[in-house]
Amino acid sequence: MESGTRSRRTGSAARPEARSAAGAGSGAGLGVAALVAVVTLIAAHATDPGRATGAGPGTGHGAPGSAGVPRPASPDAPGPAAAQVRDAVSAQAQDAVSAQARDAGSGNVPGAASGVTAPARKVDCRQVKCVALTFDDGPGKHTAALLRHLAAYDARATFFVVGQNVAERPGTVRRLVEDGHEIGNHTWSHPDLTRLTPAAVRKQWARTDKAVLAAAGVLPKLVRPPYGALNGTVRKHTKRPMVLWSVDTLDWRYRDSRRVAKVTVKKARPGGIVLFHDIHPTTVAAMPKALKKLAARGYHFVTVSELLGDAKPPKLLFRAP
Repeated sequence: MESGTRSRRTGSAARPEARSAAGAGSGAGLGVAALVAVVTLIAAHATDPGRATGAGPGTGHGAPGSAGVPRPASPDAPGPAAAQVRDAVSAQAQDAVSAQARDAGSGNVPGAASGVTAPARKVDCRQVKCVALTFDDGPGKHTAALLRHLAAYDARATFFVVGQNVAERPGTVRRLVEDGHEIGNHTWSHPDLTRLTPAAVRKQWARTDKAVLAAAGVLPKLVRPPYGALNGTVRKHTKRPMVLWSVDTLDWRYRDSRRVAKVTVKKARPGGIVLFHDIHPTTVAAMPKALKKLAARGYHFVTVSELLGDAKPPKLLFRAP
C-alpha cells in the first residue's frame, strides 16, 4: 500500500491518502474507536470471471519505476507447486470457488488447500494496550525472517498480500496462516483501482481471493486498496471491510532500519494500525527493536480483526485531505 506522499507509477502528481486515526492519546481501550476511523464496510461486491486487467504490478513505495511489488522466483514453491496455484487462479473457476467457500464458511472446497491455523486466542483490546501491525505487498523473500521476529514476541499481524506474489510463494502464505497471522487482500497486480473499470476492480479482488484460498485454505476477510486510492467505483464494488492505517512508517521511502523502528515506537498508539512493507529488508531488520520497545511499554501485537473484536465495523472510511 502506498501512501499519498508519492506519485503513481505513471508519474502523475501524488495525492493524499490517509491520516492518523489513532490520535495522540494513550492508554488501553481505544481499539474499537480507532477502527471507527480506519475501517469501513463497503456496500456491494460480486466477483467477475476473467483475467485481471488494468495496470501491471505496482512499484511499492518510492519513486515511479522503483522496485516495490516484486515477483521473485519462489524458493518455497518451485515447478509444479507454483503452477498449481497459477492454475487455481484461472478465470473460469474464480466465482464458483469464492462463492462456495463463503457459503460454506470455510476453505474446504474443491481446489482449496486444507486450512491449518494456529490455536485461536482471545485478546480484549478494551482492557489491554493493542496495536495492529500490517504488512503490504508481499509475500517476498524477507517474509520468513519477519515471521521469526514476530514469533519471538507472540506477535500476530495482518498481511495484505498481492495475488501475483501469493502465486509465486504459496508456501509462505500457508505458513502465515499456520502461525496465526491474518491474510488481507491487496489486489492481484497492485494497480490504482480508481483507474479501472468496475469489472476490473472485481477481478483484482477475485483473483487474489482464489490464490489465497488455493495456497492456505482461507479467504481474506479484509481488503486494502493499493495506494489507499478510492472512489465511488471502488467502494461500490468492494463489499468487505476496507482497512487503511493510522501510522505510515514511510519504510518504502526511507530504507533505514533505525528510522523505521524509531517512527514505529514514537507514533504507535493503543488501537492504532501501523503500515509496513515486508518486501523491504530494512523494514524486517527494524522489527526486533520496534517489537522489543513496544512490548516493554505493555503493547500486545494483534491482527486487525483481533483489534476490532466483536464490534461491527462502521460504514465509514477515514480519509485525509
